[in-house]
Amino acid sequence: MAAPKKGRRSSGSQGRPGRALVAILVAIVALTAGMFISGHTKPRLGIDLAGGTSFTLEAKNQPGKPNAINSDNMNTAVNIIERRVNGLGVTEAEVQTQGDKHIIVNIPKGMNAKQARQQVGTTAQLYFRPVVTYTDGKKTQPTPTPSATESGKGKNDKGKGDEKGKASGTPTATSTPSAPSSPSASTSSQGRAVSEGLKADKTPSSTQSPSASQSPKATKTPKSDSSKSDDLNKQLADLVCTTPADRAKAREKAAAAKPSDSIVACDRDGSRKFILGPSEVEGTDVKDAASVYDSQGGGGWIVQLTFTGSGGKKWAKVTGELATQQPPRNQFAIVLDGEVYSDPRVDESIVGGRAQISGPDFDQKSTSDLANVLSYGALPLSFDIADETTVSAALGGEQLQAGLVAGAIGLALVVLYLVVYYRGLALVAIASLGVSAVLTYTIMVLLGPGIGFALNLPAVCGAIVAIGITADSFIVYFERIRDEIREGRSLRPAVERGWPRARRTILVSDFVSFLAAAVLYIVTVGKVQGFAFTLGLTTLLDIVVVFLFTKPLMTILARRKFFASGHPWSGLDPRRLGAKPPLRRGRRTTPPAPADPKEA
Repeated sequence: MAAPKKGRRSSGSQGRPGRALVAILVAIVALTAGMFISGHTKPRLGIDLAGGTSFTLEAKNQPGKPNAINSDNMNTAVNIIERRVNGLGVTEAEVQTQGDKHIIVNIPKGMNAKQARQQVGTTAQLYFRPVVTYTDGKKTQPTPTPSATESGKGKNDKGKGDEKGKASGTPTATSTPSAPSSPSASTSSQGRAVSEGLKADKTPSSTQSPSASQSPKATKTPKSDSSKSDDLNKQLADLVCTTPADRAKAREKAAAAKPSDSIVACDRDGSRKFILGPSEVEGTDVKDAASVYDSQGGGGWIVQLTFTGSGGKKWAKVTGELATQQPPRNQFAIVLDGEVYSDPRVDESIVGGRAQISGPDFDQKSTSDLANVLSYGALPLSFDIADETTVSAALGGEQLQAGLVAGAIGLALVVLYLVVYYRGLALVAIASLGVSAVLTYTIMVLLGPGIGFALNLPAVCGAIVAIGITADSFIVYFERIRDEIREGRSLRPAVERGWPRARRTILVSDFVSFLAAAVLYIVTVGKVQGFAFTLGLTTLLDIVVVFLFTKPLMTILARRKFFASGHPWSGLDPRRLGAKPPLRRGRRTTPPAPADPKEA
């Protein structure tokens, strides 16, 4: 059997360059179709191009912490606020310090700015407080403190409030196992642990008012001093939560209280008002919280919590004591900036440092908001919104126009150089630049709704710089081909022999550019990251275009007479390149001298 000829695989790959061109064409069609299907045909713009809202936050010293405003706490606050804002999908938001006690937050236009303002405006400490009682958000009559005999129902003696809660389909949740496992008896024994509290129309009866016998030990609610309880009842009766002004006043007073104090507070929409006991678990005890879809527990969105080591111990102790109480004292309120964000119910002690909160009305947005608050709610400082201004995009638009003009001039000069120096090969370079531009644009558009990428001025600069990087790759390949032609080879072998050397140079060059972009993205913040991200993206696309478009296109053109014959306008004319004559034509052979004179 004859041995296979060397180079057969190479010639086969030369014979099917159309596959690579079809692949990149399919990719372009798919990205373009995805762009129109998603309903986004333009990239998202950053605040410098689209305008937006700018907030100025002023730090306040908290009671008992006169020296809390320092550089460490300010930097920590910046990081947390940035994660909270970007957790809403508001990427490209700028959060930075200004002076000793101010933080500037810039929110691009049309990117959940209203929701972000609510998150930015609620930046005080996060507490978990036990619920003593709650009622309608309007002004009410004080409820007399019931005697011990009136309120001393046992754990198994369910009151009307609890019956109403069960009949209404109160949401429930389970404590989360410390490690993933399949359903088993040990896992299910943790049982239902937490559920969202009753709504305003499910106000507990008067038998659920504060009393000594109902107060769990963990809440440290006064047991002997009935005057304090009466004072809280009076505060609750006088509290009004129906208007934003009333809620702001109540929020400010509740936020100023110490964690060891009992407080009265409103919920976010003002439908209910609460008496809340002292806090033993704070936001700093929460390690992480995430919104996930529970596909195994009957479906629906839930919030999964993970506590720190010490936080998990405190959480197990508090939930164990709350689970022994009657409604609503088996509930705890998640209090952010003096306002009740949610008030789940505890059914049993939650151990292991993991838990989850669920509810029949929970959706992706509500669970994401709650998880965001739990993850990033605890700040080392309290802030007031000192200023809120609308940022105009006029200046950014002028800069963008100037940048685009500069980019167009640069591109025109590059094309002119290619046409003058490479002639027909310039068509290959221009086509490759066009493919790269289409891929870059469609990907940037899709990254907007996908990861929240927003195009700002530095990102535009990164795209302009990428023109030079992409053109440099073509030039490297073209010069390798021309070097092979100067050595006396015809075009088709020159295209294939020049490719390995050009490929190596292109990969090394693009790797250095990508590494620089990656380092710049990691070590910088704000707008500079936009430049680094765009530079890294276009560098990767340069490799894709050169491998899947430029090289296969050159293979096809090498078979065309215009290029293969070395036409003067092809850019591959051997005479203009100073090619050496083929070695086989310039070599003369002489017959060997005969060994025997007779043979001559």
